[in-house]
Amino acid sequence: MLFVSLFIPLMMIGFGSFFVKKAPAKINVIFGYRTNMSMKNKDTWKFAHNYCGKLWQTIGLIMFPLSVSAMFFVVGKEAPDVSTFGCILVVIQTFFLIGSIIPTEKALRKNFDKNGNRKKIR
Repeated sequence: MLFVSLFIPLMMIGFGSFFVKKAPAKINVIFGYRTNMSMKNKDTWKFAHNYCGKLWQTIGLIMFPLSVSAMFFVVGKEAPDVSTFGCILVVIQTFFLIGSIIPTEKALRKNFDKNGNRKKIR
């Protein structure tokens, strides 16, 4: 269960690093940070991946040691208890994974208009 509970933090660190270094080359509906706003043009696509990538790296690096520490609370417990605890932990991790959409979309709207054009700095 420890390995299962570390999958999301490791995935966030890995994909976050990948997205920061290089967003997927083409805007597509299969792979990458895909929302209506991020897919407006290449500029919004790259910005969204960079922003979300940094966010995922940070969240993943925080969740990894917390998840390891949390799983130590169920060492030696019965299998159903470990499974229940692990599932709760994965649900919490998934909340943070999906929740990263909110700050990313806010950053997109702060930096781009509804058509995907960069806002002028005043």
